[in-house]
Amino acid sequence: MLEDDALTATREAYDDAAATYAQLFRDSLRDSPVDRAALGLFAESVRTAGGGPVADLGCGPGHVTAYMGELGLSAFGVDASSAMIESAREAYPGLRFDIGSMSGLSIPDGELGGVLARWSVIHLPPEQLPAVLEEFHRVLAPGGHLLIGFSASAGPSHLTQVFDHAVAPAHRWWPDHLAALLRAAGLAEVARTVRAPQPTDRRQFQEVHLLARKAGAEPG
Repeated sequence: MLEDDALTATREAYDDAAATYAQLFRDSLRDSPVDRAALGLFAESVRTAGGGPVADLGCGPGHVTAYMGELGLSAFGVDASSAMIESAREAYPGLRFDIGSMSGLSIPDGELGGVLARWSVIHLPPEQLPAVLEEFHRVLAPGGHLLIGFSASAGPSHLTQVFDHAVAPAHRWWPDHLAALLRAAGLAEVARTVRAPQPTDRRQFQEVHLLARKAGAEPG
């Protein structure tokens, strides 16, 4: 499969930024209680639904993949950037990290108890997102959970907005619109968290986590 221009640009940008990115974000969860709460809810939901492996898609330097392990999940990371994967493998040699693309995962149907996609779908052109959400649905087991993180657009009249990302071109999404795309892909919203912009934030955007579930086995 030929790599599209958007994926090539994103991969090359993160290859160049991998060392700096790892330094900046490896300890970022320590000062992010809202993020930790969203990840904790995701982990509990996966366990309650029966567990199973969890894929951290767009794992970057691997810090969130490792945190999933601390929360009791069997997690592995996937990223299009070979430099990010190299950094993750060096930092967490006991964990699995694979080079791959969200649009064509080398994962069997129904294999996963959970999919994590935090600030990775933001680099997709909007027209590609529905197919990627269908790919998430494909790899999830019945009753499996998806946690997707992104920056919110300015309002319902702006379903998507381009913003000035430090590494690669990126999009903000109106949360209700993204929730509707999840439903169309067979993933029902369970919960959402919204972090309001803080005075010290460089970007004054809301940060949103949507937790969604694939239909199938009942929790518990």
